[in-house]
Amino acid sequence: MSPQAGFLLQDQVVPRLASAIPNAVPIIAPEDAQEVIQDGTAMAAQMMHNAERAGKKVVKHAKGSQRNRLSCGNIAYYTIVKLRNGRRSTGSSVVDVYGAGTQITGNARMTSLDDVAAVDEVNGGEIYAFHDVLAADQEDPATQAARKLDWDAFLAGLSDDDKAIINCLVEGKPLAVLARATGINSSTFQYHKERLAKAVADFMGVDILVQVQRQPQWKDSLDATRERLACHDQRRHL
Repeated sequence: MSPQAGFLLQDQVVPRLASAIPNAVPIIAPEDAQEVIQDGTAMAAQMMHNAERAGKKVVKHAKGSQRNRLSCGNIAYYTIVKLRNGRRSTGSSVVDVYGAGTQITGNARMTSLDDVAAVDEVNGGEIYAFHDVLAADQEDPATQAARKLDWDAFLAGLSDDDKAIINCLVEGKPLAVLARATGINSSTFQYHKERLAKAVADFMGVDILVQVQRQPQWKDSLDATRERLACHDQRRHL
């Protein structure tokens, strides 16, 4: 782009865009008006550059024949038309869920995960936010699958008596029930229970109990944000 076109962009095109975009162009979250003006400036600059490469002259006002001329008003007008249709300097996709064009056509809608998803109509107040509805508290499926493979490998090396003890514990039954059913002393089962606990720790790692009780890591940042907002709210009321 020539220096003359650069001055016209700065003095004639950008002021038009800054004046018209906040009122004429839909501002799609998470954009703001200033970001759209910047996008429009980049698009107008590219338009002026392409015009000069095609042998056209960029002029301040439309006068006389426009065959080989492009006025600043026309550049601003067509830039705003493109922005209204969802085009941006980075692309014009209408299938990207984050794209402005996708949201303008109504194919997608941006919503904060902190927005209220349900309200208690009887007692009043919020029940769930979107992150509570969409997110699961379970571990990642890959982690669950890997842990199941480890557990199956561990069970494969146990005797039938050891498996019976583990099944009894998994079902939440006291070992005394198993002792009465098999006629074996309860203290013997207690010994085997402690032996199996050590075997599990040796096979899967000493921190296995910590791992299975740890909440999913994706919730760490969410909880930290909640705590930060709660502290901020408390300081405001001090």
